[in-house]
Amino acid sequence: MNRVSAIGALAIAVLVTGCDDGHLRGAVSKSPDGKTYFAVADDNGGQCGPMIFDGAPWPHSIGEAAEIKSGEHSLECGTQVSFDVPPGVIFKFDYWGP
Repeated sequence: MNRVSAIGALAIAVLVTGCDDGHLRGAVSKSPDGKTYFAVADDNGGQCGPMIFDGAPWPHSIGEAAEIKSGEHSLECGTQVSFDVPPGVIFKFDYWGP
């Protein structure tokens, strides 16, 4: 039983670490055309009024990706968070926590 438990724990650890792309605030995938895109996948519960991206209202709906420049950005919706978007990716923002 101990050997089976150890193998199971190792398998879970590999799966969990294999899913982490290293970005705290969201999921990142390579864009098919090499451009950089951003989408808000979580609106912080929807109770915060307009979404503010880099100081301006975010005009896109939840889940809709829009082309942006890579680099440091901020998003506000009840709280403000900052994050870095690498070039050539689709960044789906989904984490408002600390």
